Amino acid sequence: MKKYVFYPGCVMPTEQYAYELSIREIMPILDIELIDVKDFSCCGEPMKSVNQLMTIYLSARNISIAEKEGYDIFVPCPMCHLSLSECQNILENNHEINKKINEMLSSENLCYNKPINIVNTVDLIHDIVGLDKIKKLVKNPLNKLKAATHYGCHLIRPSEIGRPVDSENPQKMENIIKAIGAEPHDYSEKLDCCGAMINTNLPESALTKTGQKLVAVQNYGFDVFVDVCPWCHRMFDSKQKKAGETVAAKLDMPVVYLTQLLGLSFGIDRNKLGLNLNLSPVDKIKFGGK
Repeated sequence: MKKYVFYPGCVMPTEQYAYELSIREIMPILDIELIDVKDFSCCGEPMKSVNQLMTIYLSARNISIAEKEGYDIFVPCPMCHLSLSECQNILENNHEINKKINEMLSSENLCYNKPINIVNTVDLIHDIVGLDKIKKLVKNPLNKLKAATHYGCHLIRPSEIGRPVDSENPQKMENIIKAIGAEPHDYSEKLDCCGAMINTNLPESALTKTGQKLVAVQNYGFDVFVDVCPWCHRMFDSKQKKAGETVAAKLDMPVVYLTQLLGLSFGIDRNKLGLNLNLSPVDKIKFGGK
């Protein structure tokens, strides 16, 4: 088994439980062992516009904790993944900030020494586990299920530091979905934002973004909407009804995590994957599984 330190971030363990449940169900099947460690904190990304140094420090702190364990780190949340990746890039290329951050870390006997691999759900499944292995594990092919993917902003931008997927034409989720028998299709609004980052200050604008994308996906005739970000999932799944009211549309789109869809194709029970926690109408789709 390949081992990774598991960094859950803030949203997943406090609200988006289904993502963590489905991750913990499928990883042993993929021969991935997740190592839980204590004392992780927020990645700092939501506070980046207020205090950039604090964001770098918080991300560096989490990287240092993982580094002490001697393993690479698995970061399912794209926002956290971007924050930790940007932090590591800064620490590797800016000696002054590196020195300052390590001085701050020393109060907890922590130290950033060297870069580690920071992997997200998409590149872990697509690049490290591999499509051939995924195909062999499928027990319930999700044939004829027309799937729309949503990568979210943080997996594709900014591309200059390197992201897990292509910034203009990401296809890794599509390849994974094909491997489990479903049918992904590109659509014009595929790279559009979910609106989550402006939800606190401009909720109507945020819900408009959410609603507009779901309306488009629904009008194209997709059976299911697939995401990998707890922030995006909150908007498309948890706030779907409110988003529909905001754009004056009746929304009835099943929204699932990619890890939930994989689990269903592996024959894992729906409730173990947290599908009973999804607030969008997932029961209208015959996913297979038990």
